[in-house]
Amino acid sequence: MVHIGNHWDQLLADQFTSDYYLQLREFLKREYSTRRIYPPMFDIFNALKYTDYDDVKAVILGQDPYHGAGQAHGLCFSVKQGVKPPPSLINIYKEQHDDLGINQPQNCGDLTKWAKQGVLLLNTSLTVREGSPNSHRGKGWEILTDRIIALLNDRQQPMVFLLWGGNARAKKNLITNPSHLILEAAHPSPLSAFNGFFGCRHFSKTNAFLEQHGITPIDWQL
Repeated sequence: MVHIGNHWDQLLADQFTSDYYLQLREFLKREYSTRRIYPPMFDIFNALKYTDYDDVKAVILGQDPYHGAGQAHGLCFSVKQGVKPPPSLINIYKEQHDDLGINQPQNCGDLTKWAKQGVLLLNTSLTVREGSPNSHRGKGWEILTDRIIALLNDRQQPMVFLLWGGNARAKKNLITNPSHLILEAAHPSPLSAFNGFFGCRHFSKTNAFLEQHGITPIDWQL
């Protein structure tokens, strides 16, 4: 059974015992025993482990984990310590430099520091086959992550939802609480970053919104 170790356990208890999740669990057992799956099994729920429900200040939604060896560790857009930042993350760093003047370390792609400050780095699907993006799409993860977003939407303390790219923006209809701020942009991948991600200034906008509501802003510097 899933054990996250914070309030998410109670909030998602009904999901982890539901038919769809039990079917997903059996699917994952087969996948992990017969194929190379990312992230490692014990890292699947790191986004929730590092950022408890009551601590969420901002949500960044990704698609699914990185599908290359040694990259994914359960936080969207983040890679393990010592792994070269992928192109999408490099573009995030570029936007942060233009927006906030931050020079991120180019050899660091581990975003755990953000997660521990209240940035929920959540992928829509939490697992993937090696070399095969979207390979675990439609297996049940989307039901769980929709529920996570709905639970956050219900919270009255303001937070920011950063929706980058089509998959993330498709979740917009789940965010109906006027207490929250929705920021939309193109995906930071090299294929689309010049079509609306660069120049979005989402990092300064997030911090301005948090400060307006008396919430400590995010220190984006790694």
